[in-house]
Amino acid sequence: MSTAELAKQHLIDPGICIRCNTCEETCPVKAITHDSRNYVVKAEVCNDCRACVPPCPTGAIDNWFPITPGKPYTLEEQYSWDELPAAAPIAAAVAEPADVARLTSEATAGQGGPVAAPWSAEKPAVNLYNERGPITATVSGNFRLTGEGASADIRHIVLDFGGVHFPLLEGQNIGIIPPGTDEQGRPHHVRLYSVASPRDGERPGYHNCALTVKRVTEDHEKKPVKGICSNYLCDLKKGDKVQVIGPFGANFLMPNHPGSSLMMICTGTGSAPMRAMTERRRRRIDLKEGGSLMLFFGARVQDELPYFGPLMKLPKDFIDINFAFSRVPGQPKRYVQDRIRERHEDVWRQLNDEHCYIYLCGLKGMEKGVDEAFRDICRQHGGDWDALLPQLREKGRYHIETY
Repeated sequence: MSTAELAKQHLIDPGICIRCNTCEETCPVKAITHDSRNYVVKAEVCNDCRACVPPCPTGAIDNWFPITPGKPYTLEEQYSWDELPAAAPIAAAVAEPADVARLTSEATAGQGGPVAAPWSAEKPAVNLYNERGPITATVSGNFRLTGEGASADIRHIVLDFGGVHFPLLEGQNIGIIPPGTDEQGRPHHVRLYSVASPRDGERPGYHNCALTVKRVTEDHEKKPVKGICSNYLCDLKKGDKVQVIGPFGANFLMPNHPGSSLMMICTGTGSAPMRAMTERRRRRIDLKEGGSLMLFFGARVQDELPYFGPLMKLPKDFIDINFAFSRVPGQPKRYVQDRIRERHEDVWRQLNDEHCYIYLCGLKGMEKGVDEAFRDICRQHGGDWDALLPQLREKGRYHIETY
């Protein structure tokens, strides 16, 4: 890139760089070099691919500074630094692509926008890979979760990133770039999918993650439609390659402090982040960190419920599971809000527990029914939902993502 075009410059922070040489070895265009003092970036060579960002063990590489076009910091200046210059860095590595920002806004509209993460949540890595420089993942598994006779085809898809570190936390999303172009010949838009595996991977210790994907065959009005990305993912075979960007999401994260509890409310593939959070806790069960798990899980029938079998094998004293089925022949329709009302005493106690965090994920519109259920429970116990809800949001205790 010509230095005359630069409005920001990629710099390495000498204050926290440990001189491990990872960035220089990783850079595909040889834009990084070093002397006996500092590692530096050649402004005229760097193409902003950011391949160097994920492998950096300290984050020293993750800095973009505003500059006067045509006047980047020289190598000599960078070699002389003990710390970065006194200028406000550009948060280039955390700026979401337009498609991702739009999808995030739509997903959190039910709560009026993103809510701050729990105070004890792990700091997430975000936007390490973008559309200009995606990471290639390999499919290591594609398993159908729903019964063969079920009308919904929901898949558990495992993606492997090889030897590349792709840090993910429970509640984060990744972007999938489906191949091909639309009717106008333009590349397909990015689709976001919640991660269904915990931070140490679907297979602990490996650079992989899992997704929960439903094959889309109709729109919200029940009209036939073929979802471009969902059908692409559901048809993948072991060994196929997938273009991935991200990670994304810095709010829908689980607490880390001992004694924290989770109330999880989901339908369908909204179970993905709940599965990740539950598996994180299950793998740490021997640590006896305390806190409870309560799950409200809705589907039309049992055969359309992802992860039903594994959920039933979890110890009853580990997680309190409440299913709601709305299309069982001969039985009344039951939704997650109905089950929440049935458990009003326990729900009321959790709403007032400062260490309980509430997560809702699933089909857009479900938040309205849940909201009314919480309002009824508060009224039943002498509380005020309209007064309590802002407090929950302010403390990062109430999170909604619906699609």
